[in-house]
Amino acid sequence: MTVAANNAPPRNRVLIVLLVVIAVLVAALVGGELYVRNQVKTCMADQFQSELGSQVDVGLSWKPVLLQAVDKKVPYITIDSDDSSFGPASGMQVHAKVNNIDLQPSAGNSGTIGSSSADVTWSSAGILSTLQQQAFGGLVTGVTTDSAAGTLSFDVGPAGLAKLTVKPTVTNGVVDVQTVGAEILGFGLPTDLVDGVVQTLTDSLQTYPLGMQPTKLTVTDSAIQISLEGGAYAMPVADGTQNASAAPDSCGILT
Repeated sequence: MTVAANNAPPRNRVLIVLLVVIAVLVAALVGGELYVRNQVKTCMADQFQSELGSQVDVGLSWKPVLLQAVDKKVPYITIDSDDSSFGPASGMQVHAKVNNIDLQPSAGNSGTIGSSSADVTWSSAGILSTLQQQAFGGLVTGVTTDSAAGTLSFDVGPAGLAKLTVKPTVTNGVVDVQTVGAEILGFGLPTDLVDGVVQTLTDSLQTYPLGMQPTKLTVTDSAIQISLEGGAYAMPVADGTQNASAAPDSCGILT
């Protein structure tokens, strides 16, 4: 009995040591994962800011970032922005998802993505702000949307004396903006003004990141809503300006 009692403490100490080592390793892995995940999110957000023209929030997939650093495979990321800019546009809200990201570089690119999608909302206030930033902008005083007709109407001149109405649609991955009506007291509006509004709207709805194209456009009671889809896409090589303190390869998918 005395021998058994004397042998018990060493076995208990070994067990305690093992448990402490396991706990330390788990804590180190969790701490490392949280640190690298935060670094990756920050770096991705910085790079997508240049794509979307505004601050963005980046969400990472369930897969541990430490494992992603080993196999260079990222299931998906999400990107949210409340004030994005495409072309001359301002005030666009964007929610995007990028899927099946492979960080293995090859000739001419830093990796590939399998597909992407995005929902874009451009409010009437954002549309008005965009137009008022143009040379002719002082003439445009208001924007209203008609969800039933799928049109946008612009008040032109003091007290909305004139009206310009356009209808945006999507055809074969391209947004087309057609003039439906343009008159002031029964007389036509100046061609330069009409062309300027239509061209600004068209330019704002043509160019999107990651090779995405519009597949659907809906005019609501207060905005234009656009659905975007993108297929396989090769990501360009980084320009070498990204933060050297970021985790290795942490921003590769967004360069």
